[in-house]
Amino acid sequence: MQKFLKLKSIPAHIPLMNIDTDMIIPKQFLKTIKRTGLGKSLFYEMRYDESGKIIDKFILNNEPYNKSKILIAGKNFGCGSSREHAPWALLDFGIKCVISTSFADIFYNNCFNNGILPIVIDEKSIGNLASYSERKEEIDIDLEEQKISYGNNKIEFKIDPSKKKRLLEGLDNIGISLKKIPRIEEFEISLKKDKPWI
Repeated sequence: MQKFLKLKSIPAHIPLMNIDTDMIIPKQFLKTIKRTGLGKSLFYEMRYDESGKIIDKFILNNEPYNKSKILIAGKNFGCGSSREHAPWALLDFGIKCVISTSFADIFYNNCFNNGILPIVIDEKSIGNLASYSERKEEIDIDLEEQKISYGNNKIEFKIDPSKKKRLLEGLDNIGISLKKIPRIEEFEISLKKDKPWI
C-alpha cells in the first residue's frame, strides 16, 4: 500500500446523498479478486448509458475531473453492502481521498485498509470546496497536519491516530502484522528457553 502524505488535485464534486457501494461499483463487476482494472467501471451506471456509450454530462467523464484524485460527495457515502471492491474501484480510477459529511462505517474502515483517506467535514465546508471544483481550482490535503487548504483558507479535520498512522506508513492489515515479526520471533525464542518440550 502506498504511503499517503500530501495530495493536490482539482476535486470532482458529486452532490448526491446515500451513494451506495452498488452505485460505486455494480454487482456484475464483483467476480474478480484483483484490485486493478475496476476503475473503468467506477460509477458505471452514471458514466455509461444502456448501450455502453459515455454519458457526457457525468462529471468524471470530463476534463479535468477524469483525473481528479479527490472526490467530494454527499452524506452517507459508501452505504449499502460491505463490498471491498468499492474502494478498489475508486483507487484504480485514481481517487485517493473522499470528502463528505458522513460515511457508512464499513466503507469508511475499508478505505484505510486500501490507502484511501476519507475525510469528514461539515456541510458549509463541503460547499466551500465544491465551489473550487466548479472553478476547476486545486485544493491541497496534508494528512500529517490534518488540514485541507484552498486559496487562503484552511479546514482542519479529525482522524483516529491509529488510522492516520496506517496511511502515513502505507500499512494495510498484512503490513501491520509483518511489523510485529520481531516481537513474535522474540516470543518464540523465549518460549523455547522456558518450555523446550513444546
